[in-house]
Amino acid sequence: MIDVAAYIGPFPFRHLPHPDPDVLVRVLEREGLSGAWVGYLPSAWQRDPAPGNAALFAALAPYPTLRAAPVIRPDWPDWDRSLRTVVEQGAAAIRAYPMHWGMGPHDPSMRALALACGQLDVPLVLTVRFEDLRQRSPLDVAGDLTAAHIRSLARAHESVRLVVTGAGRETLEETHWGLTPSEQQRVHWDFAWIWGPPEDHFAHLLRTVGAERFVYGTHWPLRLTQNSRANLDLLPPDLRRVGIVDAASLAPMR
Repeated sequence: MIDVAAYIGPFPFRHLPHPDPDVLVRVLEREGLSGAWVGYLPSAWQRDPAPGNAALFAALAPYPTLRAAPVIRPDWPDWDRSLRTVVEQGAAAIRAYPMHWGMGPHDPSMRALALACGQLDVPLVLTVRFEDLRQRSPLDVAGDLTAAHIRSLARAHESVRLVVTGAGRETLEETHWGLTPSEQQRVHWDFAWIWGPPEDHFAHLLRTVGAERFVYGTHWPLRLTQNSRANLDLLPPDLRRVGIVDAASLAPMR
C-alpha cells in the first residue's frame, strides 16, 4: 500500500523531529507500507515552487520507494513547462495549494492545471489542511480547502483525477454528494483526518461512500503514522475486510 500524504522538509510554524527521507523509509517499513508519494513541506509557503521541487527530487533520489509529488503553481510563469519537466522526471502526482495562493473555487488557472494533469495522466493532490484549529499557528492564515474548490476541479474534465488529503467527514460528504456518479469516481480521499470510534465517521463513510473511494495517507511527519492504521484496525467486524484502493494503481511508473 502506498502512502499518498507524506512529506519531508521543515514546517514553518513548529519544529518537526526528523522530517528526513531516510527516516520516512524506516517509518514506512515499520507500518508495512510499500512506498509513498512525498511532498516538500516548505513549498506550500514559497512563491516560486521550483527550488523546492529541485530539493525534493534530489533528496529522494537515493530512495526508490519514495516518489516525488512536486508542487506546480499555475499562476507562475512557464508553469506548464515545469509540469511537463517534473512528470518526465518521474513525479507520481502533482500537488497544489489554492488556499495558500489566494485562489477561489473557480480560479481559471487551477482549472488549467487540473486539465494539464489530466492530459499527462498524473493525479492532482489537494490538501484540505496541515493542522486543525486546536494547534494551528495564528501565523498560518490560509483556511481549509473547501468542497467548492474540489467539486470545481472534479468537474473540469473526465480525464482529471483528484486525490484529496486531510479532509474530515463534513468536507468529504459535502463534496461527494454534490458530484455526479461519474465525477465521484475520479476523486479519492485519504482517511487520516476522519474520526474512528466512538464517532465511527470512517465506518459510516465506508458504508455510504464506499471503500473504493479511499486511499492510504499518514501525513507524516505532521501526524502520527499509527492514526491511519488504528482507523483500519478499529473498524467494526463487518467492515474489516473491505478493500481501500492502493494509490499505486493511480500513478503507474513511467
